[in-house]
Amino acid sequence: MTSPAYTETAAPQLSGGPRPAPGPAADEGLSRRLRALACTAPLHDLDVRKANLAGEYTVYAMAEVALAAIDHVTLNMDFDTGADHEQIVARLLPRVGAQAPDRPVAEHERVARWVLENLINVGSVDRGFRAVYGTFGPDGVYVRRDYDFKLIEEVPGYGGSVYLRATDEAVNVLVGALDTDVTSAQIAAEVKLEVLISRGRLADAQLAAEQARYRTVQYAETLRRTLEATRRNVRAVDWLNTVPDMIAEALDHVADRYRHENAILTNIRKARDEAEDPEHKRRAAELVDIVKDCIRRHTQLQSRLLEAGPLFRAEQDRQAFAAPAARTGLDLYGQLLAPLLPLPVEQSLRATDAFFARGTGLRTPTAVRVADLVDLLLTPPLEREHLGAEMPEPDLIATPDDSRFSEDQLARATALLDLEHDAPRRLSGLLAEARGTGDADLAYLVALLAVHAASPPVGTAYRQGERRLLFAVDDGTELTDPEFGGADLIVGTALLDAAGMAADRKDAS
Repeated sequence: MTSPAYTETAAPQLSGGPRPAPGPAADEGLSRRLRALACTAPLHDLDVRKANLAGEYTVYAMAEVALAAIDHVTLNMDFDTGADHEQIVARLLPRVGAQAPDRPVAEHERVARWVLENLINVGSVDRGFRAVYGTFGPDGVYVRRDYDFKLIEEVPGYGGSVYLRATDEAVNVLVGALDTDVTSAQIAAEVKLEVLISRGRLADAQLAAEQARYRTVQYAETLRRTLEATRRNVRAVDWLNTVPDMIAEALDHVADRYRHENAILTNIRKARDEAEDPEHKRRAAELVDIVKDCIRRHTQLQSRLLEAGPLFRAEQDRQAFAAPAARTGLDLYGQLLAPLLPLPVEQSLRATDAFFARGTGLRTPTAVRVADLVDLLLTPPLEREHLGAEMPEPDLIATPDDSRFSEDQLARATALLDLEHDAPRRLSGLLAEARGTGDADLAYLVALLAVHAASPPVGTAYRQGERRLLFAVDDGTELTDPEFGGADLIVGTALLDAAGMAADRKDAS
């Protein structure tokens, strides 16, 4: 789980007053509950924001659909892959349809996609959520912290595909638990399951078995992230103490779970065969499938644990002898041409001679062997025509102009985004003003330019002598527009440092 980062805001403790928390342990427990509560906030926010959708969607319980989505993603996760986006939407349709059976299927699909995209937090910069909570430091000062987390994240797969994976925070939301230790939670869930089965409470035992399976998935996810971090940078993971201890503990854990789950499986089958109530038989059969799935996941986890050591050694060899990263390319216009154009020729020759002497590379000699040199000297010259060979007449075909936007539309969009002397504006207001001109494509061009300005090339514009630069910033406000979605960007014009550019050019010359 992401570790909380300190912010710079702190409230001083009241002088002479009692300490607000009785001790660090009590305050840490409160912090854990606040983080767990923050993980549920995006689900409650879905029911609050469903009124903003274009249509009557108050009949749908969005938080219920979100929990079902997290459930499906968690159970469809494998060690190497995740859940398919379209498959999760298809599995959510029966639940969404049951909430409003008289509504069309297209609306059910839209609700399912909207819930899933909000769990991924599509439209934000890092596709994550942030909550602010307070705690007390060692000196008794109240400090506000930022807690960043994700519920469902998109990860790349094989062949360019994208999978969905549920995070630890999502699993904690799903089982209704706090940020607990995975190993202890898994053992507690197994013991609880065995007790419930022995007492014949199969309905409660099914819930406990599902929670045990979620914890198994979470344990495998911890190992997968460790191996993934090793593939990126072997020095970022402590393979001297932390990871070997974790692997040894996990192997012992898997061995214990094998014995435990096989015993549970025997008891469930006995309860299934001896039960006379059809409902008990059905629940016992479902419990057999869940425990079998837990055994399969533990088998897969054990194989990955045994492969962790060889993977570390292979990655250590690969990264230690990897070729150094390539250097960034040269900006000929910004770093050479733009600083030299205002200078006289006698001052610019020194820079151009030095550049081309080192930038053109090695020259291959015409004759690299003595035999080639003899043939070159003894071969008579070829007869050439005075004006050279006749050039064929080329067949020129006019290239059609297939651009969507015209020069006039670009000029109007640029004028609309010229905010040098105005305050920054919202993208929604710019889109409304663009539509007010009567040109339907002008709004698309404005949106395209605004999205491109979300990551402006400041360094290139600075080197090329640009005086101003269009920028766009996402402050978390959602865009409300009939044609576009995402963030309602703040668009403005930034003036670049002309004096600094002139000084840099003078230094370059």
